[in-house]
Amino acid sequence: MIKASDLKKSSVIDIDGTPHCVEKISIHAPTARGGNTLYKVRFRNVSTRAKVDKTYKGGDALQEAFFETREVQYLYKTGDRYAFMDVESFDQFELTEEEIEDVLPFLIEDMEGITALTADEKVLAVRLPPTIDLKITECSPSMKGASATARYKPATLVTGLIVQVPEYIAPGDIIRVDTQERTYLARV
Repeated sequence: MIKASDLKKSSVIDIDGTPHCVEKISIHAPTARGGNTLYKVRFRNVSTRAKVDKTYKGGDALQEAFFETREVQYLYKTGDRYAFMDVESFDQFELTEEEIEDVLPFLIEDMEGITALTADEKVLAVRLPPTIDLKITECSPSMKGASATARYKPATLVTGLIVQVPEYIAPGDIIRVDTQERTYLARV
């Protein structure tokens, strides 16, 4: 059992006997005293890909779905399908674009460190590491004398993701990005 307040993106919950992945969580804190914090959660049914919206109080207990984790490597893209390989058994599997849309902005060919959640030999979800190092392909030129606490500017990463970076960052720099928040953390 897991409390609603402990849910994270890509947690897998059993709803009516079917595994659902957490897609989005929004927290609503009441202004009145004694009110409970509400967690509005959008789930995605693993097999049908249907969206399910539910609201919970922070202490509500939810049933976690049983799953195994396997380390996988992203290999390549063909059409709208993405190929992955289990790094232990070398078995390959493909997922569609809509099945992994939340991790697409971070995928680079031959990327390792990805975890696949599986149940009954079916891949439920793919989880990325908490941080990923990516190269900047495009941003405005760096400013001489800009400090770490200066203003931010948009930068396009090698995957196409756009993040806000400090002004001293230049094209070609490699930066560390938080995969949950999709934000700049540091220059590597």
